[in-house]
Amino acid sequence: MITVARRSRVAVALALAAALTVSSCGVIGVDDGPSITVYNAQHEELLAELAPAFTEKTGIEVKLRSGSDLELANQLVQEGSASPADVFLTENSPAMSLVESKGLFSPLKPATLALVPQQYSPESGNWMGFVARSTVLVYNTDRVAEEDLPASLLDLADPKWRGRVSFSPTGADFQAIVSAVLEQKGAAVTRDWLEGIKSNGTVYQGNNVVLKEVNAGTVDVGVIYHYYWYRDQEESGENSSNSALHYFGNQDPGAYVSVSGAGVLKSSKNRSDAEAFVAFLSDTTGQQLIADSYALEYPLNPAVDLGRDVKPLSELEPPVVPASKLNSQQVISLMQDVGFL
Repeated sequence: MITVARRSRVAVALALAAALTVSSCGVIGVDDGPSITVYNAQHEELLAELAPAFTEKTGIEVKLRSGSDLELANQLVQEGSASPADVFLTENSPAMSLVESKGLFSPLKPATLALVPQQYSPESGNWMGFVARSTVLVYNTDRVAEEDLPASLLDLADPKWRGRVSFSPTGADFQAIVSAVLEQKGAAVTRDWLEGIKSNGTVYQGNNVVLKEVNAGTVDVGVIYHYYWYRDQEESGENSSNSALHYFGNQDPGAYVSVSGAGVLKSSKNRSDAEAFVAFLSDTTGQQLIADSYALEYPLNPAVDLGRDVKPLSELEPPVVPASKLNSQQVISLMQDVGFL
């Protein structure tokens, strides 16, 4: 259960962050001292804890403009060198790859990149992962026996799963999973898989809805990220008590670990402060704040352990998918072709 102390800390952090925010409607905050503007596609609640902590440590104000991965990535592409952004944060890495492909990032310092293992950042060093989440299959334990669970995410396209599977395809979470399937299996297999799960599946708007409907027995299984189930378990179990998580492992596409990225914009006029913020997110102080937060995502600095009864990152056996090769544009095209978008 989430403690009263933790709820109070989040509430205070949200109140503090309100004074540090650049919303889509305009700027809120003061400009008396050094500041950076962060285009944030990560969870607003998490940054509401991290941004004030960074400001307290450094005296650098953090102005947040929040939106979705591809919304903000496309905005950065349109703004180009005129962008007011200093830092870009995402939930999933395909949006980082889009911005990188336009040459908009400034290379990060080796000391900053060294804070997380190399596999969580592109070879270019233009951005880095700072937190991650695992793909899982949530299943209703009254409707599906553990021995009957699919061996692979791709098996969900089999007709035997018709009417039994659910997912939320319009968000960046699911699109990142599709991007991993595309990189690992190619366009033809990905298209066949998408067509199969579209025929078999029920579409919901949001992973929390997928979790709720699986728990209620409306549908047998759902594709989500791990933290939705664990968060509900910590809060009340209301939408997870009749379900469990299935981790595919064996480097299957269904074991894909999606990385949230952080990068400094080449056009930033505050590069030193911007890099300090990215380093803060990835050093032990920032990573411990992430581990202790509501988020239940995996810190990537090996010195910090998430714990809290969440399956360890070291046990996940994800596929090897280079972070810089995930292709959001081709994924969107494929999903449009099969009628998901």
